[in-house]
Amino acid sequence: MTQYPDGMLAPGMPRDADGPVFGAPWQAQAFAMTLALHEKGLFSWSEWAETLAAQIQAAQAAGDPDAGDTYYRHWLAALETLVAHKGASSHDELARYREAWDHAADRTPHGQAIELRPGDFGH
Repeated sequence: MTQYPDGMLAPGMPRDADGPVFGAPWQAQAFAMTLALHEKGLFSWSEWAETLAAQIQAAQAAGDPDAGDTYYRHWLAALETLVAHKGASSHDELARYREAWDHAADRTPHGQAIELRPGDFGH
């Protein structure tokens, strides 16, 4: 089993005997980005755990039933929050890329790789 920072395999995280389980590639990518940014020193693991816990609590307070199917959405929201808080990006820049990605995904046929193009931004 891969060794992860203490507390990373927290209750609620989809996992099996070998570690985290992902339902879609973007979940694994969000997970990998989090580990990479932690290893680069952008944030401590305790900062990460606190941000993720706050995100999950806020979602539950807003009505998330905590059925496990939204865990990585909370993970991604927590990652975006920390990246913006640490100044590695901004909320506005993250939203701009999210919208561009959605636009690119809409024009990409199913099964093909999504590619961002300049026209995907600011339309």
